[in-house]
Amino acid sequence: MNHNSDVYMHTQLKTSTWVLITGASSGFGEEFARQYAKQGHALVLVARRLDRLQALAETLRQEYRVEVVVEQVDLSDLGTIVRLQERLRERGIAIDILINNAGHGLQGPFVDAPLGAALSMVNLDIASLTAVTHVFAQDMRKRGRGKILLVASLLAHLGVENFAVYSAAKAYVLRLGEALHRELKSDGITVTTLSPGLSDTGFAKTAQMKVTPVLRLLMMPPAPVVRVGIRSLDAGRMSVVPGLPNKVMAMFIWGTPRWLHQAVFSRVMKAQ
Repeated sequence: MNHNSDVYMHTQLKTSTWVLITGASSGFGEEFARQYAKQGHALVLVARRLDRLQALAETLRQEYRVEVVVEQVDLSDLGTIVRLQERLRERGIAIDILINNAGHGLQGPFVDAPLGAALSMVNLDIASLTAVTHVFAQDMRKRGRGKILLVASLLAHLGVENFAVYSAAKAYVLRLGEALHRELKSDGITVTTLSPGLSDTGFAKTAQMKVTPVLRLLMMPPAPVVRVGIRSLDAGRMSVVPGLPNKVMAMFIWGTPRWLHQAVFSRVMKAQ
């Protein structure tokens, strides 16, 4: 019986389409896991919080009967990313879809925050995301196929007062994704960048963000944001902003001088 189980598991590892999701223990990452599991994909869930990952994995296994691999990884340690890839390779797992979702934000005046907090954002939102993308894109190029979704932010489109480092880091993610969309297309790899506005993911609380009444009206639940991300990746789009109000804000940013849209966003973020 055990032998048959091992054979079944081995077959699953060889034939399933694998999705790797970083920051999978909560927020968008958790929602991506649920939606891809519902589609029948096998999952590799990556985050630091092992208990949350294991609970989510067990739920998805029972509900959708999919294979779920849990990997407790601190992505701020770049060496762990290479070791993660090696462990997956040893198990015969080739990542077909990469959801590069892990990120960290913090609201507040730049000079008031500890330098370590700012550099932690740069490390996770830029360096780690770059490393994860590079490592798994290399594997995808060898196979001649793959999909990569980078999660940026609406704030990537402008410098935002009291979100200086976060908005700058997400601008990097957006520009990286736009460049790689064209660069990797000939290798059979689709790269799409998702730029959500404020969403009900727990980000605001973690970032110690003041959610004004205006922002609360604009807040989206994670499920429709993730659906837009998955559909846009499947459609091969370069970049997408989910939600009509967020699209309108993005158009306002693109169509007005920096001094104007930055002043308006500063007021929106501070409105009582």
